[in-house]
Amino acid sequence: MAGRCGDRIRVGRRGEELAAAYLMDAGHIVLARNWRAGHLEIDIVTMARDGIHFVEVKSRIFPTEAEPEEYVSPAKQRKLAAAAVRWMTQNGQTDAEACFDVVSVVFKGETYELKYFPDAFIPVFM
Repeated sequence: MAGRCGDRIRVGRRGEELAAAYLMDAGHIVLARNWRAGHLEIDIVTMARDGIHFVEVKSRIFPTEAEPEEYVSPAKQRKLAAAAVRWMTQNGQTDAEACFDVVSVVFKGETYELKYFPDAFIPVFM
């Protein structure tokens, strides 16, 4: 069992590295990675021309039961939105436009497929 957890962590980290590199290649400036405040977390925070992007990265090993981006549930969206508000407040960015993106990475052997979903959701505060 311990091996599976270690594999999941390794896959997650590699997916985040690939996502950050992809976003930088697309012109984003990475402001934070693996940001945490209590129970709130954000995988990647970037700045682009259209605002601050809060990016959830989902990584899986092929075959998958569902596309990785489908694992960003409404509850996860609410947590990410709350984390974004906290990050923006702490970093003096309360007037910036906030974008909520998802990057999915599926590993198949030595290759991978990365998909970027800008503005993947609009948060609903409840």
